[in-house]
Amino acid sequence: MTVLPDDGLSLAAEFPDATHEQWQHLVEGVLRKSGREVSGEAAEDALSTTLEDGLRTRPLYTARDTAPDPGLPGFAPFVRGGRPEGGTAGGWDIRQRHAAAPDGALLADLENGVTSLWLLTGEGGIPVSGLARALDGVYLDLAPVVLDAGREVTEAAAELFRLYDEKGVDPGAVRGNLGADPLGFEARTGAALDFAPVAALARRCAEEFPGLRALTVDALPYHEAGGSAGQELGASLATGVACLRELTEAGMSVEQALGQLEFRYAATADQFLTIAKLRAARRLWARVAEVSGAADAGAQVQHAVTSPVMMSRRDPWVNMLRTTVATLAAGVGGADSVTVLPFDHALGLPDAFARRIARNTSTILVEESHLARVVDPAGGSWYVERLTDELAHAGWEYFRSIERDGGQAAVLRSGRLRTDLATTWAERSKKLARRREPVTGVSEFPNLAEKAPVREAAPEPPSGGLPRVRRDEAFEELRARSDAHLAATGARPRIYLATIGPAGAYTARAGFAANLFQAGGIETVAEGGFEESGAAEAVLCSSDALYADQAVSTARSLKAAGARHVFLAGRGEYAGVDGCVFAGCDAVAVLSETLDRMGVS
Repeated sequence: MTVLPDDGLSLAAEFPDATHEQWQHLVEGVLRKSGREVSGEAAEDALSTTLEDGLRTRPLYTARDTAPDPGLPGFAPFVRGGRPEGGTAGGWDIRQRHAAAPDGALLADLENGVTSLWLLTGEGGIPVSGLARALDGVYLDLAPVVLDAGREVTEAAAELFRLYDEKGVDPGAVRGNLGADPLGFEARTGAALDFAPVAALARRCAEEFPGLRALTVDALPYHEAGGSAGQELGASLATGVACLRELTEAGMSVEQALGQLEFRYAATADQFLTIAKLRAARRLWARVAEVSGAADAGAQVQHAVTSPVMMSRRDPWVNMLRTTVATLAAGVGGADSVTVLPFDHALGLPDAFARRIARNTSTILVEESHLARVVDPAGGSWYVERLTDELAHAGWEYFRSIERDGGQAAVLRSGRLRTDLATTWAERSKKLARRREPVTGVSEFPNLAEKAPVREAAPEPPSGGLPRVRRDEAFEELRARSDAHLAATGARPRIYLATIGPAGAYTARAGFAANLFQAGGIETVAEGGFEESGAAEAVLCSSDALYADQAVSTARSLKAAGARHVFLAGRGEYAGVDGCVFAGCDAVAVLSETLDRMGVS
C-alpha cells in the first residue's frame, strides 16, 4: 500500500513534468490529421484567436506569460481592486436602471435586493418635476441615487438637493452621483454643454456632501457605437482627463477632482475580456492619478452595465443568460456597482417580472454563488493577467492618440472618433454576417414560431451624435421583412430542403441549411416533394460523395418542378446549382438576395 506524504498533495509526484514543447508536439499531431503541416510556435498560433485591438488569445498560458506586478487589492495600481476588502463585505452595489417610474416600482426594487437607483431624468426619462413622486417613500439616507439627466443635470441636481433638505437627510449620509457628463452628452447628441455649472456642482458635492459625486465618465456611448474594448478604455480615459483639467482649472485640487468621478463601462458576455477591461481601466486611471501627483487617490470607482449591444429583440429570453455571464464578469472584474439590463430592454419598458429577474441575477451571484467572498478571484490567472496587460497597452495607446489630436472634445467634434468606431464596427459586422460571431436565437437557432413579449415603448433616447448599434441589427432587418410578408400574405417565404440519400448523409447539412435560412425569416420545408412545399427555391443537402453522383440530376429535377434557384449546402460546382451556402459564407448577403428574388420587400 502506498502511503501519501503528510501534505497529501503530491498526487502526481512520480510523473515527470510535461514541457511546453511536448504539448506543442501533440498539437502538431492533431493539426496534421486535419491536413495542416505546422510545427512549434506555428502550431500554437494556428489555435490562437484574433481579437479586436490587435490582441490574440492563445490556447495555452503558462508561467512564462509574464505581466507586470498587479500589486495588492486596494493599493496602486489598483488592478486587483479599489478597496483592500473588495466586495466581501456585502457584494457589489446592485443598481437598477429606471427610464420611467411606475408607482411603487422603485420601492419594490429596493425591498427586494436593489441597493441603489439609476434614474434617467429629464428629456427621454423621468421628468425633473416627477422626481419627488418617483422617490416617494424612498429613504434617501439609505438608498443611493444616481441621476442621468443630460442637459437638465443642473435642474435635476437642484431638485434632488431639495428633496434631501425636505426629508432632513444628513449630508454626510448622502451617497450616489449627480451624473453630470458633458462629453458623454455631446457624444450622444452632438450638442456641447457648458462645463462651468458642472464644476459648480462638483465643488458643492466636495464641500457639503462627501459621499456624493457629481460626474460620471460614461463609456457606454463608445461601446454602443461599435467600439472595441481598447477604444472604450481610451475614450473613457481621455474623457476623465478632460474632466480633471476642467475641475482643477475651476479651483479644485487634484484629489478633490478625482473624488468627483465615477466611470461607467459595458460588461459583455465575453467574460474574460470584460474582466480584463475593468482591471485594465483601474490600472490606467491609477497611472493618470500618479502623473497628476495624486497616486494614492487613483482608485477608480466603476459602474458596470450589461451591454445593450448584445441584447437581442428576437428570442429575448436568451438575454437572461447573456446578462448573467456579463454580471459574473463584472463582479469578478471588481466593479463597485453593477446594473443588469432587463431581458426585454430592447423591446421597450421592462415589466415587473423583467426587473425582478434583473435584480435577482446579481443577488444569486452574490448570495448563492458567493462570488463576492473572494477578492479579485481572477487574480493570478496567467491568461487574465496577460490579457489585462495587453488590453491596458491598447487602451493607453488609443488614449494617447486622442490626446495627440487635441483631446476628447476635439476628436468628437472633428468626426475622427466616429470614423474610428465605425471602422471597428464594420469589421465586427463582417463576422456577425458570416456567423463567425453567432447570436443565439437570431443568427443561430432562430424560432420563427416564437411570439415575442409586447412591451410599452420606452422614451426615445438622446440622439444626434454617435450611432447606437446592435449585434442583431442585420438579421433583425431580414426578419422584419419576413414578418411584413407574413402579415401581408398569411405565409412566410419558404425554401425546400431537398435531402439526398440516407439520414446519416444529409442530417448535418439539412440542419445547417435550416438554421441559416430561418435566421433570415425564411421557413424551411423538408417533408413531401418540391411541388407541395409552396417554396420558390430549394437547397440540396447531402454528403460530398452523394453530391458527386446525384447533385446534377436532383438540381435538374428541381428546376423542372419550378425551382427558380437551387442552392447546395456545402461547397462545389455542379450544373444546375446556382449557389452554395456553407459555414463562413456571408449569410446576410445570401439571405437578403434570396428575399429579393422571392419578392419580399
